[in-house]
Amino acid sequence: MTTDQYRGALDAAITEYEALGEQRRALDKRLADVAQTIGTLSRLLGIAPTVPLGLTDGCRLVLRSGVPMTPVDVRDRLATIGMDLSKYSSDLAAIHTVLKRLNEAGEIRLLARGPGKSAYLWNNPPVTMAFGADVAQYIRESGLQGPEGRPTSTRRKPK
Repeated sequence: MTTDQYRGALDAAITEYEALGEQRRALDKRLADVAQTIGTLSRLLGIAPTVPLGLTDGCRLVLRSGVPMTPVDVRDRLATIGMDLSKYSSDLAAIHTVLKRLNEAGEIRLLARGPGKSAYLWNNPPVTMAFGADVAQYIRESGLQGPEGRPTSTRRKPK
């Protein structure tokens, strides 16, 4: 293979990597939406979920919608999808604890919404880039990165 063929193969691999990352984010969002729909419809029909959802996973699920939510919003959404919060002596305190831990773990982030008010937002997973220095240099030189230094497109600029 020639150098140009290797560069073409690298361009193709980078394009596929970016496309798969976008598909993964879209799929995660769709899964969260469908799970909420299933929970809501099940509750409306009086069907109890067959797989109990833990509080942490429930909070993750409702926050994946991508909408900033207060702890009260999270509690209300959990109740809407049929999660039984009656086992907690203070459901809101338990939710606050879970949200604090998810924030510390970097899964969600805290948004200030005025004095004494805040909301949480799902943190989109970081794009994993396992490229070595040579590949990074190639991406920089070929114009494949955006203003923030992230790859944007594999179409090379004409020289």
